[in-house]
Amino acid sequence: MTDSDDGGARDRVSIPEEIELPRLLDFYELQTADQTKIHEFYDNLRDGQLTTTQCRDCEAIHYPPRIVCPECTGDDLEYVDLPHEGELFAFSEVRGGLPLGLSEHDVPFVVGVVDLGPVKLSARIDDASYADLEIGDAVELKIVEIDGPTDQERVFYRFKPKHATNGEHE
Repeated sequence: MTDSDDGGARDRVSIPEEIELPRLLDFYELQTADQTKIHEFYDNLRDGQLTTTQCRDCEAIHYPPRIVCPECTGDDLEYVDLPHEGELFAFSEVRGGLPLGLSEHDVPFVVGVVDLGPVKLSARIDDASYADLEIGDAVELKIVEIDGPTDQERVFYRFKPKHATNGEHE
């Protein structure tokens, strides 16, 4: 607000109706061999398989996938399948404070830690509200396609409650 010589008139500013998401604020990495050395993880996910890396030298399993083993510093790693079903280890609800451009994430939404057995990983939990969930609930993999500021086809993983035949979560 500015005071001027014309009796206190205010300057008017406008806000754009749409803000283009800068590449810098895109939380989903580019997924081809040209952009990441873990592109095989995304290739596998695109084919419907959740995978991670295991060291052939010390047999340690890592998540997220690595190109060097953090246990023995070896670089002889292979991709191994992870289960598509797991157990909700911890969860919370995001109610606000979203970064610029994440309009896709209508709040509130649930994020959690999923125990898949060999690894625990963090993920968004879709198709459920915070009140619907309990520690230990069975969840299953959900692969989503990412629309964004690039022309590349991109995917990522989420989880959703595994529903029993009567429609209630287990």
